[in-house]
Amino acid sequence: MRYVRMPIEVESPEEYGYGKIRYNLSESSIADQSLGSLGLTVPDLTLLYGEHRGSERLRELVLEDMPGLGIDDVLITGGAAGALFIIATALLGPDDHLVVVKPNYATNLETPRAIGCAISLVDLEFEQGFALDFDRLAAAVTPRTRLISVTCPHNPTGTMMSAADLDRLVAFAKERGCLLLVDETYRDLALTAKLPLAASLGDHVIGVASLSKAFGVPGIRVGWVINRSPALMEQFLAAKEQISICGSVINEWVAEQILAQRDAFLTPTLAEWRRRLDRVAEWIAGEPMLEWVRPAGGVVAFPRMVADPPGGTDAFYRRLLEEHGTYVGPGHWFEMPDRYFRLGFAWPTADELEGGLAGISAALKG
Repeated sequence: MRYVRMPIEVESPEEYGYGKIRYNLSESSIADQSLGSLGLTVPDLTLLYGEHRGSERLRELVLEDMPGLGIDDVLITGGAAGALFIIATALLGPDDHLVVVKPNYATNLETPRAIGCAISLVDLEFEQGFALDFDRLAAAVTPRTRLISVTCPHNPTGTMMSAADLDRLVAFAKERGCLLLVDETYRDLALTAKLPLAASLGDHVIGVASLSKAFGVPGIRVGWVINRSPALMEQFLAAKEQISICGSVINEWVAEQILAQRDAFLTPTLAEWRRRLDRVAEWIAGEPMLEWVRPAGGVVAFPRMVADPPGGTDAFYRRLLEEHGTYVGPGHWFEMPDRYFRLGFAWPTADELEGGLAGISAALKG
């Protein structure tokens, strides 16, 4: 495999340096939590090899008592990125074909490319509200297609499929003999009713998520794969064992404590997210240079400039950072034109969000 660093990682705020950014609106999660803010003190844990699949208690909590799923259908991984790597390397090879609904998180594209898998892209269109076009999806699938990859709620647009469309997608993949990968990392941050865990809808459906985005703990690197096929889960477990054998018992303990208080944590988080989303909507309504599709899930939006700003998009991003101290995720992070940018509204403080929005407006004017 030939790895290439992804722009979203090369240009990430942690690589660039948090100290160089005043208003960080590039993040795709809620604010980072600490052990203290979560009220946690790590006990005297034995630092042994943990269960290879992940602790039973953690796998139970991941499932939320979802009907039709059991703990053997869950594999704990090193974040959602680790889950996606395991799935790609376990399932795809140079003779396989993958369909990716795009824009998408870069890992869903770059790992299959490193493997040499053939990839077809189905672009979500702004003019269609970033809704999945099933006719275009059907045209992209071939007899060699092994896997269809989507995210829902979507990163970076924040749009969501309806339950009916998700059911239709599940049925479509089964009819075509394909596996369906649903990256549902933002599922806990749905504005409307939460969709069911995707893997509960069929043995051919693979769900992926993590605690990084909705719970603000990317530093513990805990994610998971869910699937009802014992044969597939055995493949995924074999991949995990060759990568890391098991996870960290400390990180899995922290994850257990977080998920045990899921509702108590998410209720105020969602209330604040809705308030901030309304504020971003108000700002965009008054910003003539921008248009958007209002998000329905997650904590990011993907606005688009209606025309090139003074000096072009490169000059805009340079002004934005150098003159206004504001950082957003440019479109090329998602293989999209740089008139688009990902705007994260939950990671900064409320005051920092206001400062960043003002900085974007100023940079757009030149």
